[in-house]
Amino acid sequence: MRRRIVMSMLAGVTLLASALFGTGAGTAQAADVPTEFGTDWHDPVTAAPPVDRPHTTSCHVTLADAQFRDFTPYRGTYTPPQGCGDHWSKVVLSLDGKVKGRQYDRLGYLHVGGVEILRTSTPEPSPDGIAWHVEKDVTRYSDTFRRPQDVEMLIGNVVDSTYTGVIDVHATLTFYAGRPAERTPDRVLTLADTPNGTTLTTPRNSERIVAEVYATGSGGGCEEFWYLTVADPASYSCKADHGPYREVQVKVDGRLAGIAAPFPNVWTGGWSNPFLWYVIPAQGAFDVRPIQYDLTPFAGLLNDGRPHRVEVSVVGVPAGQSGWSTPVNVLVWQDAHRARVTGALTADTATDLVNSSTYVPGSENRVNTEAGHRLTVSGYLDTSHGRVTTTVSRTVANTSVHRWTEGENTDGLDATWTDDETVTTGGHGPAGVTHARRTYTLNGTTTIGSDHRLRTVLTLGDRASVTRRQDGRRAAWSRLDDTYSGDAAYTVDVPREQRHAVGTSGERYRSYGSEGCYDRSLATAQGVLTEDRERC
Repeated sequence: MRRRIVMSMLAGVTLLASALFGTGAGTAQAADVPTEFGTDWHDPVTAAPPVDRPHTTSCHVTLADAQFRDFTPYRGTYTPPQGCGDHWSKVVLSLDGKVKGRQYDRLGYLHVGGVEILRTSTPEPSPDGIAWHVEKDVTRYSDTFRRPQDVEMLIGNVVDSTYTGVIDVHATLTFYAGRPAERTPDRVLTLADTPNGTTLTTPRNSERIVAEVYATGSGGGCEEFWYLTVADPASYSCKADHGPYREVQVKVDGRLAGIAAPFPNVWTGGWSNPFLWYVIPAQGAFDVRPIQYDLTPFAGLLNDGRPHRVEVSVVGVPAGQSGWSTPVNVLVWQDAHRARVTGALTADTATDLVNSSTYVPGSENRVNTEAGHRLTVSGYLDTSHGRVTTTVSRTVANTSVHRWTEGENTDGLDATWTDDETVTTGGHGPAGVTHARRTYTLNGTTTIGSDHRLRTVLTLGDRASVTRRQDGRRAAWSRLDDTYSGDAAYTVDVPREQRHAVGTSGERYRSYGSEGCYDRSLATAQGVLTEDRERC
């Protein structure tokens, strides 16, 4: 069992093993649901929508066929497709995996030409075996796919007499002929390792620059559960110098260029209770969403043809503590009518980072955290279509209440993170304002009772709103609400067949806006899918 992270509930509460039974196709009726988990369960499924695919000519390329037993990467080669041209309306990555036996959740990546196109984790298998499918729109990496490239993939694994699950994966790209609906980046770059750190050299005619960071706290140590860490003198097993606040920062030549709140990723062994995640994983567990930073205000500085130092760091991690991974891709759009685009950074201001984490001891210990930071950067570029100014303002904040009892047999967290970004462009042509607000919530409780039953009740929220305005008028908008909830219990410190595990879980993914509506709900009980309903 993973490190015991145990969250509090009122003593004497018993597990509610009831579930919502829907009428969706392929779902179980009440009589089909077992009284507890058996040796097999429904394959992993998520309520998130599949990638919308065009009805055009398509071509397929295999990236990897691999079995992962240890920490040896798969290495291969990629060749661009034949018969679909060299510009595509969409490129879709598909990963199909299978595993059986006993195994932990494992983390992995897929690189093409050094560009990270997928960061993922794996489900924990049943003794009889499971299969899962992941697909992702990777059209924005089209520049990488136009040339032969090296391929590297790794899902680090350990296989022995106890952990028997070999992870078998097949990864492909599907290319759809035609022009994309939106202009894709002209270049996709990675950072170069130098004696002075990581550097970036952009084309001298860059007119838009976006960095994406696949930031994950992982590895099984305390930084996998960074949102639970506490500072001295609190009596808790996971410590951090200033408590649980984490912020992913990007600096260019030592100047703060971007800030963001990390998503509280929960892998499929998370919160000491894999029975929560066997069928429905937490949001993003199989397809980690990168944090995006608009670095266009720095383009005037970066466009001098020289390498510039770019650093990514996670604020709040104790010195010397491992556990965070922050691979970076840089997406660049170029001015097709000018070989050199000049400009300047005109403003770079940040508030002081506020981080208050207060410990209140008692029979139920408590840490109250309130933290936040604001950054505004501005710059201009003299492009072939005139001077364009870009201002990026971003505000991140975190509030949380962490409660636990002596021995951490009861332990709970109620936390909210907000990440509010406004990008304003002006100059020749229409003025534009894009406002995006992301809100992440985690409300979880685990307890171990005197009967050695471990119960976890958990709700995770991923919400976003985006509005784009042109010349003062709303040009596009969208809203997202993706909520997972689960309640599972089992007997600890006994063989698997004596755990008598029960659990329900559900996810509802709702998105709507100027491009349409999507609304899907899933529910499970004891590993059986009991509801699969679409409402739009």
